[in-house]
Amino acid sequence: MRAIIIGAGIAGLAAALKLSQLGWDTLILERAPARRSGGYAVTFGGIGHDGAERLGILPDLKAKAFATAELAYHKPSGERRFALDRDTIAATTGPRSLTILRGDLETVLYDKVRDHTEIRFATTLTHIDQDQRTVRVTLTDGTIEEADLLIGADGLHSATRALLFGPEQDFLLDLDHKVAVYMLDRRPAAIAPGTTATLSSKGRTAAVISIGDGRNVAFFGYRAGHARPGEDVATQLGRVYGDLGWVIPETLAGLQRADSVYFDTISQVVAPRWSTGRVVLLGDAAWCVTLFAGYGSSLAVGGADLLGTSLADHPGDIPAALTTWEARLRPEVTAKQKLGRRVKGVYAPANPVVLWLTQLPLRLATLPPVRRYLTRRFIKG
Repeated sequence: MRAIIIGAGIAGLAAALKLSQLGWDTLILERAPARRSGGYAVTFGGIGHDGAERLGILPDLKAKAFATAELAYHKPSGERRFALDRDTIAATTGPRSLTILRGDLETVLYDKVRDHTEIRFATTLTHIDQDQRTVRVTLTDGTIEEADLLIGADGLHSATRALLFGPEQDFLLDLDHKVAVYMLDRRPAAIAPGTTATLSSKGRTAAVISIGDGRNVAFFGYRAGHARPGEDVATQLGRVYGDLGWVIPETLAGLQRADSVYFDTISQVVAPRWSTGRVVLLGDAAWCVTLFAGYGSSLAVGGADLLGTSLADHPGDIPAALTTWEARLRPEVTAKQKLGRRVKGVYAPANPVVLWLTQLPLRLATLPPVRRYLTRRFIKG
């Protein structure tokens, strides 16, 4: 059996790894000219943790994971509001989870699968044709590839989805926020190694994440009402955050030296179905729960693992396997998307009273009695 996978991100690499372990031949096509690195930090757990165990990559993920020594919340002036220490953070995330950069998660998957699959960069598809026995894709270089299965794991702005399911605007639900993430070439002096510092003010959030191994991540998230159409990322961030002091000017200056930046709207993909015939969407191309739900990487790995399992359980009947897989996974995706839409209303609130209320549970978690309860409930329990 052969599968063509569009996208060399987390979902695509995880699908290639699972299918190669099942004896499939796989081809990955990636639009970008080379692998990307960095990305924001994610809490990886749930079905992703379970899938990583079955895929045999959990030890490698743990080797690249990092523990935040302190998560500090600041005022725009830099004055500290409150902070969560390492034990409190662990108590709120639970035992079967880890914190890792998206780029490091991709690296682990890439290293595991690169000797078992063909990966072509700077290539994607322009046409899809299928019948009851095979699916054919025309590529940007004019060649045609055939396979038993086509997996569209090409992200929020999926070309696979647009070609086969319809235009992007029919599926994207805009959550009225924008995000920019990039790696810093140096850590701001005010940020201690291995810590995360964040602030929120008037519908804007900014954070600097120090991994502790010398790498540092800048994160900006803000309500779309601050944005202006046509502005490039540097102009927009400078205008939206230019009135803030503390580490913000130094962090913005780091954008000019960054190798790459992720800059996009925060949008969900709401699709009534994820497959048709021998073509299936996977990861953000299918559901994109957004960073508000904080579960996208876990769903990508867990969803890829479950997809392979379903294909193995339905040998020779790919449509049935895809239907079974979607029925199993969709309830969890739906729940996470609902969570993301609820979080939208309280993320980076413009009202200072609402901001205080949204941070109240975290403030309470710093109290010893509350932390002891969380430890008993989520770590020991």
